[in-house]
Amino acid sequence: MLRLVVATCMMVAVPAVASAQDTDAGKKIFMKCAPCHSVGPGAKNKVGPHLNGLSGRAAGSAESFKYSKAMKNSGITWDQESFLEFIASPKKKIPGTKMVIPGIKDEIDRENLFAYVEQFDAEGNTK
Repeated sequence: MLRLVVATCMMVAVPAVASAQDTDAGKKIFMKCAPCHSVGPGAKNKVGPHLNGLSGRAAGSAESFKYSKAMKNSGITWDQESFLEFIASPKKKIPGTKMVIPGIKDEIDRENLFAYVEQFDAEGNTK
């Protein structure tokens, strides 16, 4: 009986641990993005727009950033699904985008990256 209780507790605890690991792993993946994008406190537009408050934001709508027509007219509102699909192959998802990277092919890396970016609200504070 004690084994069952311990096993159940461990299964409940795993998602919280995995979430923290995802964010930490995502921060490492974000280093590939950092030359062009910023996120967090004080984030500003660079070659690409800042990514604070990305979820729920319409593609092509960050203030003071000059987007491609393709991005502005994509009709995308960023959420996990659209982000993961886009970051896998930006030019395939939005032909004409200015994104220069070919994409992040590893699904777990994409999910970890989203977990990292998703934690920041529009002001760059962690949620």
